[in-house]
Amino acid sequence: MNTANGAQTQMVEADLAKRLETLRLPEVDARLGDVGRIRVSVAGQSAAVEVIAAVPEGGLRPWVEAAVAKELAVAGFELARLDIQQRIAAHAVQPNLSPLPNVRNIIAVGSGKGGVGKSTTAVNLAVALAQDGARVGLLDADIYGPSIPMMLGLHGRPDSPDGKSIEPLRAHGVVAMSIGLLVDQDTPMIWRGPMATSALSQLLNDTRWGELDYLIVDLPPGTGDIQLTLAQKIPVAGAVIVTTPQDVATLDARKALKMFEKVEVPVLGLVENMAVHVCSHCGHAEHIFGEGGGRRMAEQYGVPLLGSLPLDVAVRELGDSGTPIVTNVEKTATVDSYKSTARRLAIQLSGRPQVARPLSVSLLS
Repeated sequence: MNTANGAQTQMVEADLAKRLETLRLPEVDARLGDVGRIRVSVAGQSAAVEVIAAVPEGGLRPWVEAAVAKELAVAGFELARLDIQQRIAAHAVQPNLSPLPNVRNIIAVGSGKGGVGKSTTAVNLAVALAQDGARVGLLDADIYGPSIPMMLGLHGRPDSPDGKSIEPLRAHGVVAMSIGLLVDQDTPMIWRGPMATSALSQLLNDTRWGELDYLIVDLPPGTGDIQLTLAQKIPVAGAVIVTTPQDVATLDARKALKMFEKVEVPVLGLVENMAVHVCSHCGHAEHIFGEGGGRRMAEQYGVPLLGSLPLDVAVRELGDSGTPIVTNVEKTATVDSYKSTARRLAIQLSGRPQVARPLSVSLLS
């Protein structure tokens, strides 16, 4: 190939890559270029495409395959090969803190008040990310009222191979740790704040998490000692605020959002839970807890609304049995809403500044 032809080929490849970058991902309202880097190599009228995805790619793969092939056909090319590689980076945390060695990103899930479905949301987001191909951990930071073991169907005490560290338990593709796995179910944690925060630090640092892309931390409701410990001593890449549409819930959610802002933890977005109830008998949709409160709050504070989740009895029934709703093989609007919310969360985090990693680590990942 002479120099002129080589330059022309590079121009065609660059033009095709730009066209592919603009493709819209229908579920998450993002462009393909927002979730990764795209490279195109052409030979004649055939094109090979490589996508370096900065988010879990499992859920996006079927759509990307169809959309890329269609767009190339419009441009007069045939898709010869599509290679999608997943490379989830570590993202910036609070000043003066660094990400944990084996945990790329810690994401805190908080709320201003109890009863908004925060733990249910945290569990289903974690499992949904794992289903899409990420390595995910879940830390139950609610020392006084741990619920993660029940929601994941976990039983028994974790092992301690060396008498110092703890092996997390695994369920539904997620590794998890909770104080509820270390004490009897009926034992109340009658601890003052410093003891609770010390327990949280131990659960985080003494658990053998292995290599994780995301560690979801389910916080207790409110803005107390545990939240401050997490914000000041634990490297957090971002936070998610869970609320219901009603005014009293968004009022408290605003306090949680402002707390994270003050301690320099970026809020990745809001999740509006119990947004609408659809009657299983007649199909009537009713906004039991009000309508649009989460969206109005997101617009007021300039943060994304990651998702509006329905009030569905199946979420409660399956959660009580240790089976998160997203594991349901039946395709439902509720399952889809949780999965698309998890994908929007990953996309929002992928747009944050990255942390430079040692060359030896980068080459092995």
